[in-house]
Amino acid sequence: MGLFSFIKEAGEKLFGGKKVEEAAAANDTASLAQLNAEAGAAIKTYIEAQNLGLSNLGVMFDGASGKVTLTGDAPNKEAAEKATLAAGNVAAVKDVDNNMNVADGGGADAQYHDVVSGDTLSAISKKYYGDANKYMVIFEANKPMLSHPDKIYPGQKLRIPAL
Repeated sequence: MGLFSFIKEAGEKLFGGKKVEEAAAANDTASLAQLNAEAGAAIKTYIEAQNLGLSNLGVMFDGASGKVTLTGDAPNKEAAEKATLAAGNVAAVKDVDNNMNVADGGGADAQYHDVVSGDTLSAISKKYYGDANKYMVIFEANKPMLSHPDKIYPGQKLRIPAL
């Protein structure tokens, strides 16, 4: 799927991102390796909690660059895209390199939208689909990462599926 960029300061706070940055800045390779492993495990647990049907999921985190690398198998493109979003919408993650194998291999590529202050799913829907009432399409495409249509935040990246 490739490399996707995210806003490093936004997202779920799953681990001590500042500790990782401090260890990287201090060139403390032993601490950094341990913190990277702990962060990768936390991100993996978060992705698995989304119940996307992934198998053999591997998650590696590099705290120095803020990059997550995903490996494993996804049943379809939607699941692989959601795994990318779940990993990327975590604080301290700047990039996600999704190297997952996709079983069905097909489907149209989704677009992505970076939420800014004042955005609503209705406004985003109007921008991409020309119809504010199609906001539930975007909400459904981002479940289970989104728990409610009104709970989006600046810096979050959303999947905008093709209609």
